[in-house]
Amino acid sequence: MIDLPLRRLKPGMTIAQSVYNSSGANYLTRGMPLTSNYIEKLRQLGIQNIHVLSTSTNRSFLPPEDVLEEKTRAMAVKRVYDVFQQVRSRGTFDINPMAKASASIVNDIMERRNNLVQLTDIRSHDMYTFAHCVNVAMLSTIMGVLCGFEHDKLSELTLSALLHDLGKISIPLEVLNKQGRLTDEEFAVIKNHPLAGYEHIQRMNLPNGELLSVVARQHHEKMDGTGYPDHRKGPSIHIYGRIGAIADVYDALTSTRPYKKAYSPSVAYNIMARCSPGHFDEELLRIFFSNVAIYPVGTVLLTNRGYAIVSKVEFGKTERPVIRVFANKTPTLLPNVYDIDLSADQETKIENVISDTELFHFIHQIHFDPADLLSEGENL
Repeated sequence: MIDLPLRRLKPGMTIAQSVYNSSGANYLTRGMPLTSNYIEKLRQLGIQNIHVLSTSTNRSFLPPEDVLEEKTRAMAVKRVYDVFQQVRSRGTFDINPMAKASASIVNDIMERRNNLVQLTDIRSHDMYTFAHCVNVAMLSTIMGVLCGFEHDKLSELTLSALLHDLGKISIPLEVLNKQGRLTDEEFAVIKNHPLAGYEHIQRMNLPNGELLSVVARQHHEKMDGTGYPDHRKGPSIHIYGRIGAIADVYDALTSTRPYKKAYSPSVAYNIMARCSPGHFDEELLRIFFSNVAIYPVGTVLLTNRGYAIVSKVEFGKTERPVIRVFANKTPTLLPNVYDIDLSADQETKIENVISDTELFHFIHQIHFDPADLLSEGENL
C-alpha cells in the first residue's frame, strides 16, 4: 500500500481508501480500480494524495477487510452529520437513528471480531469530525469487546463514543481547521468542547443520559490528572472515558488534518506508548495495540536482514508480524524471497518503516513493487 500524489495515479491502480463527502456519502469505495474519470473527480474534490494498493495497474489485489461494512460506516457518518445539523438548528437531536447506527456498529464488530484494525478512510477537512466520531466509536466498541462487556454495555459505550465530539459545533471552523499553532485563546475555545458536548446530551433528558455523555465529557482526561475539563485522575475517570481517550488520540494521529499529515500506525503506537502511564490507562492501551495492526499487511520495512514486506499480522503479535524478505540492504533483489515470523525469530530486527515518499523512489530504483509479492486474492 502506498500513498501517491494525484499526478502519480494511473488508471487501473486499485484504490485503498474510501472517499467521503461533507455529508457522509462516499464518492469512491476502496477496492475499486481507478479510471481517468475517478482521478479527475478526486482532483475536483481537492484531494491531493490517496493510498493505492500497488503501483501496478494490472494486479487484482484486495484491500484490508474492514471491521465495519462500507454501508455501516457510511450510514453512521451520515447519522452523526445529521445530529450535528439538528443541534445547530434546534438545539436537540433525534437519538433513535443514532441508536440504530450504534447497533449496526456493534453487530458488524461482533461478526468481524477476527479482523485486525486497519483504518483506511479518507475525509475532506469539513467532515473530519463526523468520520472521526465513527472511527472512535468503532475502536471503542472493539475495546469493549476485548474487555468482555455485555451487549447492552457495548451498545451504550458505542453510542456514547458516537456523540463524543458533539461539543465541537461550538468551535468556529477557522479555529477547528487552523493550520499552524493555536493561540492560547484559541486553545481555550477548543478545550470547551467536552463540557459543551456533555451539556448538549444532558439536555435531552435521556434515561441513561449520564453514561451516554460520559465519553463526551471525559475523553480528554488523563490518568495523571492533567487532562480537562475536570482534571479527573486514575479510577475517577469512567472506563468509557478511558477507552474513548485511547480511541480518540489514535484516530486523530492516523488521520490527515489541515495542519499535519497522517502518522503511520507504528508512529502512532510509539507516540502513545511514550505518553503512558501519565496519559492513558496502561492495561487498556496494551489491549488496544494487541489488536491494532501496528505494521499493516503491505507495509515495507528495512530490517537487519534487508528489505521486507509485511505479509501477515496476528492478534497479540502486532509488534512482530510475518514478513517476506525480498532484497538485501544494497538494495538488490534476492533470487529467492523468504518469510520470517518475527514473533519466533528475535534475531531479526525492524530498523525502519519505509515512508511513502521513500517507497515510491525505492520502487523506481529497483524496478519492482514489493506489493506484487502478495498473492492475488490475499488481503493487502
